[in-house]
Amino acid sequence: MNILSMKNVSKSFSEKVLFENISFGITDSDRIGLVGVNGTGKSTFLKMISGQIEPDSGSITRSSGITVQYLSQNPDFGEDMTVLEHILQGDHPVLKTIRNYEAANLKLQESPEDRDLQAELTKYAAEMEEVDGWKFEIEAKTILSKLGINDVARPIGELSGGQKKRIALAEALIRPSDLLILDEPTNHIDFEAIKWLENYLTKRKGALLIVTHDRYFLKSVIDRIIEIDKGGLYYYEGNFEYFLEARTMRGKIQDSMERRRRRLYINELAWIRQGAKARTTKQKARIARFEELKKMGTRTTGEKLDLPTAYRRLGKKVIEMEGVSKSFEGQAVLKDFSIIVSPADRIGIVGLNGMGKTILLDLMAGLTSPDAGEISIGKTVKVAYYRQGNEDMDHGIRAIDYIRETAEYVEASNGQRISASQMLERFLFDTGHQYSLIKNLSGGEKRRLLLAKTLIEKPNVLLLDEPTNDLDIQTLEVLEEYLEYFQGAVLVISHDRYFLDKAVDRIIAVKEDGRTVFYNDLDGYERSLAFEKPVAPRKAKMPGRPKGPGGKRRFTYAENREFESIDSDIAILEASLAKIEEDMTENWSDRIRMQELAEKQKELQEELASKMDRWVYLNELAEEIKK
Repeated sequence: MNILSMKNVSKSFSEKVLFENISFGITDSDRIGLVGVNGTGKSTFLKMISGQIEPDSGSITRSSGITVQYLSQNPDFGEDMTVLEHILQGDHPVLKTIRNYEAANLKLQESPEDRDLQAELTKYAAEMEEVDGWKFEIEAKTILSKLGINDVARPIGELSGGQKKRIALAEALIRPSDLLILDEPTNHIDFEAIKWLENYLTKRKGALLIVTHDRYFLKSVIDRIIEIDKGGLYYYEGNFEYFLEARTMRGKIQDSMERRRRRLYINELAWIRQGAKARTTKQKARIARFEELKKMGTRTTGEKLDLPTAYRRLGKKVIEMEGVSKSFEGQAVLKDFSIIVSPADRIGIVGLNGMGKTILLDLMAGLTSPDAGEISIGKTVKVAYYRQGNEDMDHGIRAIDYIRETAEYVEASNGQRISASQMLERFLFDTGHQYSLIKNLSGGEKRRLLLAKTLIEKPNVLLLDEPTNDLDIQTLEVLEEYLEYFQGAVLVISHDRYFLDKAVDRIIAVKEDGRTVFYNDLDGYERSLAFEKPVAPRKAKMPGRPKGPGGKRRFTYAENREFESIDSDIAILEASLAKIEEDMTENWSDRIRMQELAEKQKELQEELASKMDRWVYLNELAEEIKK
């Protein structure tokens, strides 16, 4: 069933045309991914769909009674409200019932003998049963917990920016809706939360419209992609892999059309210069065609650009850290950390939010000092540090001048000179856009501009803190290409699995209490997550069991021996895995040895998983025998 239709819609801001005569529809089962370069109007498109802003022309029709829930990139919060109070806002009947029950319960706690309040609470409790409010409240707290928010009574004003954005995501998921619109939902959440969100959205009923740069997320969650490009919409009936193939083909076709248009234009220009007289109908038509060719410009993808990298010589010594520890307010964020970074290293830094990943890069960049240990930087090292904020930007200057503050020209490793303007072109700022004031750029465009400025500094060591947040897929492809040819060391914090798979070859995981663990690849880290949680009891269907005297269930001889030894077997496997992790840390720079250890780690993890399954089964059986 069609729940929303957009017909011949146009939208402009100042002199910039975002959309021109676009049409679009959503059915109740659509799972749509929206992609496009930063600044093309993705967030504006979502706001029009959700009804927050109106188009300049055209119409948007929504089916009667449908509810739309929208997660924006910059949500608003009441700073004095608690997390739970904020989540329970809204006009939905279930939310109203839960609020009434919670308010009555609070009053009764203050006056427990008040019979009127007792009767009121009983009435609201019955209403909670009718609307299934208990289940809703439990689900709300579960979603918050999965997104790393466990204290629902905490005032929102005490939370960090990342925590607030996770609350906004939870709010969008919790509130019932026919159409769920999410703008960059994977920003500010870690690997486990992203995987949980993928699973949640895959099972969710109803329409979904999502903007995200997470390409694995697009691949697993959506089945249709819409691309915004130069004011138009392009439709791809398939997942992200299909989109890549179809977009490449569209680019080739458009580039061919543009070459043909240019050839026609050159021919007509030559005819015009010969002094053609507009005397006949045929000549008038030809002159009109020339004017049309001059105005038009076929849309081309223009995304694949030669990208030589600026470079300065890097010696053998890069960054060495020995026994480094760092604490904040009595809490260890890094403990006894040691590493030798080599010139060719590509290292990914992962871990839960708030575990100290950014502190590690700050220490390497010299922005903070360790509490203990030594940090040594090579004499030839030139560090460029791409950070998450845009605080240093002067919003009153033009984009091109912001880049020129660093360099007007820089020489690339292949001897080519790169101008500030060429660098901006490579990061998808066309000639006209380069002279826009920074204050007029979108959030994603500012991030793209900051990235271009970081890379034109001619570094030989790159420190990147969440470079994928708020960047579009095309810019990520440019960055990945840049890193492929970059001649120096790269250390990057990211939760983007696709980006890490392409850009790094080793992983540092920052754990709780300042611990760090080294992994040979991202798969090794993700496998390890399954073994860091308590075993959750699972109810399995018991096969037919041998009976003892009186028909009672009992262990077989083999199972009895296995039951007696399984705890020690698990302990031995866990100790072996811990030893593997120690060996990985010690052999960090030995690629061959690291590969051997990674293979052994995988074998042990699979064996431990099997033992855990048997432990659950045998303990459930033991309980049944005991009863």
